[in-house]
This record gives sequence, C-alpha cells and structure tokens, in this order.
Amino acid sequence: MIKRLAEEIKKKEAPIVVGLDPMLSYIPDDIVKKAFAERGESLEGAAAAVLEFNKGLLDAVSDLIPAVKPQIAMYEQFGIPGLQAFKETVDYAHEKGLVVIGDVKRGDIGSTSAAYATAHLGTVKVGGQELTPFGEDIATVNPYLGTDGIKPFLDVCNSHDKGIFVLVKTSNPSSGEFQDRIIDGRPLYEWVAEKVNEWGALSMDGDYSNVGAVVGATYPEMGAALRKIMPKAYILVPGYGAQGGRGKDLKGFFNEDGLGAIVNSSRGIIAAWKKDDYAGMSYQDAARKAVLDMKEDLKEAF
Repeated sequence: MIKRLAEEIKKKEAPIVVGLDPMLSYIPDDIVKKAFAERGESLEGAAAAVLEFNKGLLDAVSDLIPAVKPQIAMYEQFGIPGLQAFKETVDYAHEKGLVVIGDVKRGDIGSTSAAYATAHLGTVKVGGQELTPFGEDIATVNPYLGTDGIKPFLDVCNSHDKGIFVLVKTSNPSSGEFQDRIIDGRPLYEWVAEKVNEWGALSMDGDYSNVGAVVGATYPEMGAALRKIMPKAYILVPGYGAQGGRGKDLKGFFNEDGLGAIVNSSRGIIAAWKKDDYAGMSYQDAARKAVLDMKEDLKEAF
C-alpha cells in the first residue's frame, strides 16, 4: 500500500494529506441548517451535516492531493450515525481515487488487536462471505503494548496490502512526558523508532515499508534524527500549520529522493473559509486555495 501512496504523491507533486476532522463549528450554517431541517437537531442531523461537508471538501480538493485522514473520534462523538458518516466518507474518498488513512490510534494485544486490524484494514468472515467493515487503506497504531499489539496489524498489512503509521513522536506539547524519557541513555521515541524499523523489514512494499511512523512537525530536529533511524519508513507528519509547523522546518523528514514523508493539515484546510486569508470564499474554494498554498510552502522541504 505504501508504494501506491508514494506513487500518488509523485503524480500529484503533493506530499499532503488532508485531515477530515470535522466539528460542527467548522461547517457552514447553510449545511447544518439543511441537515437539521431534514433530520432534526439530533445525532442523525449532525452526522448528515458532517457527511455533506466532507463530500464537498473531497469534490474540491481530490484532484490535488493523494490522501485524506479522517479522525474517527470526530465521528464517534455523534454515536452510531457518526460512525456511518465515517464509513461513507471512507467510501466517497475511495470513489475519488484517494488513499484513506484511518486516524484511529488502535492498539491492544492478541485477539483484540486482531479485531481492530480486521475492522479497519481487513475483512471479516460472516457465514460464507468475506466482508469489509470500514475499509481504510492505512491506520494509525499505538505501540505502547509492544510487538504483541503490532503483529496482528502486520499480518493484515501483508495479507491485504495495507499499511500502518506507528506513533513515535507526537506533535502535542505534553508528548515529552513519556516519549522523551531517557532509557539506557536514549529517549524512548528512539527506541520505538528502532522497533518501527524492525517491524518495517517484515512488510516491505518497493523502496519503502508498509510500516510508517507518526512524527510531529513541531519537533523538526527530532524528525531529522528519526529519519536516519527509519530510512525505509514513510513518516506521517501532523502539527503543520495550526500547530506551528512550516515547510521550511520539514526538510529533515524527507529522504534525498524527495519522498518518505506526508504532511497532514486538518483545520488549516477544512476550516480555511473561517480565516481572514480566505475571507469571502466558499468553504470549498477556501479549502482548495489552502491546499495550493500548502503545496507551495512545502516546496521548501524537499
């Protein structure tokens, strides 16, 4: 799967993934009012607004980007209707030819981890049929439980041509409370990166591995160091834009071939219409312009 992602990045000349993390406050009033008029001020109404908003975004930017990353919590907050909107968003993104990264941050052990992998990346046997539950192409995974939590995902990556991004150094300010702890003379995130490199060797897909890493744009020096530890891992880079990351800071995340990283922007694109820089534009036009601006900014990174 990572080979396909790399090919799409090269084709569109855009190492960009748009985070589909909708809050109702990001959605234009006319969409929300229409959904509420049809389904009431209910979970169903909220989910309908989210889905229509997402489809409009995908219509506006799908020709510019290789991938999208829906964050499942933003859908779970609206219960079962929200999860249905998540699934329909995944399906619509696939119709647009996009790689879908499910930002689900799953991680457990044994049969539980296997069930998570099945739900998001694999298929489940029901009677005589093999059915696809959510159907993302790549999922984010928490490595805190070690190899026991990762192996079931690796198995699905290899059997279904899927991928994972393992949390290594996250972009949030308090990530260092655990991730920066020194263990045997080195920070924990470096130990995790070494395991990512080890796991990655078990699922190569061309020049890169189906096992990638999440490393925040807010820590560029750490990103450069981790790039060297994980030369065959694609790096998913959150923290761009709204959290402070800029293209000029991200050179160390990429390899010399100009590949090896994909940078996420969520509200900087999906809520661009609320920013002064895009005042007066529709949410779709603002999102498209924000993607083009990000693409230009990232030229400083590779």
